[in-house]
Amino acid sequence: MRPLARGGAFAAGANDLHALWYNPAGLFDAGSQFLFDAAWVDYGVDYTRRAIVEQRDPNTNQVVGEFEQTFPTVHGTSAAVPIPTLAGSFRLHEQWVMALGLEAPYSALTSYPEEIDGVPAPSRYSLINLDGSALAIIGAWIAYAPNDMWRFGMGLQMLVGRFVATTMYSTCVPDRFFCAQEQPEFDALTQLSVGPIVAPSGNLGVQFIPHERWQIGLSFQAPVIIRAPARIRVRLPSSPLFERARVNGEEASVAFEFPWVLRWGVQYQPIDNLFVELDGSVEGWSIHDSIDINPEGVEFANLPGFPNPTGVPPQSYARNFRDSVAIRGGGEYGLEVADITLFFLAGLSYESSAVPPASLSVLTVDLNKVTTSLGFGFGYDAWRFDFVYAHMFGEEVDVDPEEAELEVLVPLEANIVNPHTVNGGTYNARGNVLGVGLRYAFDYEDPDEEEE
Repeated sequence: MRPLARGGAFAAGANDLHALWYNPAGLFDAGSQFLFDAAWVDYGVDYTRRAIVEQRDPNTNQVVGEFEQTFPTVHGTSAAVPIPTLAGSFRLHEQWVMALGLEAPYSALTSYPEEIDGVPAPSRYSLINLDGSALAIIGAWIAYAPNDMWRFGMGLQMLVGRFVATTMYSTCVPDRFFCAQEQPEFDALTQLSVGPIVAPSGNLGVQFIPHERWQIGLSFQAPVIIRAPARIRVRLPSSPLFERARVNGEEASVAFEFPWVLRWGVQYQPIDNLFVELDGSVEGWSIHDSIDINPEGVEFANLPGFPNPTGVPPQSYARNFRDSVAIRGGGEYGLEVADITLFFLAGLSYESSAVPPASLSVLTVDLNKVTTSLGFGFGYDAWRFDFVYAHMFGEEVDVDPEEAELEVLVPLEANIVNPHTVNGGTYNARGNVLGVGLRYAFDYEDPDEEEE
């Protein structure tokens, strides 16, 4: 919670167990500690889809007319699920500190309706919900300080858990003339369950203290390469063509990647108990270009017009992400009142979107965003308690239907000459984060006792 209250500016000033994720070099100044945080992310999305509707000659398949259609606005909401962080550290030696930790990623599991006023929702081909998803990062870290000016740290991490996405595929194959695009009777409700995910990674960092009031930090988070088994469950369409059809098999494998992250920052202490920091970062999201699904023995049986059985071909959710950059600023002030220290924190950050407009969809509504945050805490003896509120302002993005690139997924072999895209329209998003945290320092030394 403390780094969030500082606007995420914590690469240089990291000195508690949050350093495990921001800069493991700061673990050295954490000493022997215990940390627990819990946050609630309230993320809301409004999506108004627009699409180009074509009229084609049934004999020649030539376009004889087209117009733009605007669909009802879809509202996406996130579940009220707490996001925990749990970590502990202990000092091995006056120059070495070791820690173990667990953190759930700060991401909202957004859900969208399957229908709006009894009509299939226009967002159904991108996402319906992520119910059942649960991911966590676990790891072990160590930090070393050869002298008062330098700190070094590194960690071995592992992303574990399960990713579940429920969406709608279309079995309307353009080259068979069975149906019209997006005809609801040809929708196949599909759940992709990826896991167990076990993906190793790691991070490392350094802090330099050239002066008692200045501190510089640099850290690097390695990418996460995910290769995991999966299951595909399908509810067949309601069209009479599928009356006798069935799906055999569920097994599949899935491949995708999460980015590397480079952070840097400078912290300055203008007066006692006041710290201000300015950070920057680059996230290598261009590594995340697709989610590739390879069905293993999944096939349709008794499907008219197709060989019996017909295997489900490999599928690919196009992502086409790009690298993003961020700048963050924040500060923290401690005020001593009797035996209690009051902490006041504030921060501001800007982060560019990792998703080009042409590839934006409700599966990941990542926009250029500004986040403001306020925090309050108090410390007594070896304890510290923190409370934070942050609000994210997303920049509206309008995707021209003529430029939209994400195609509807079709689980049948098809000669698709004119791809049908499903992500055009206007996207808006906003978010709130509420969080609490507590920290206990086992090697805390009372300043008053030291003076005595």
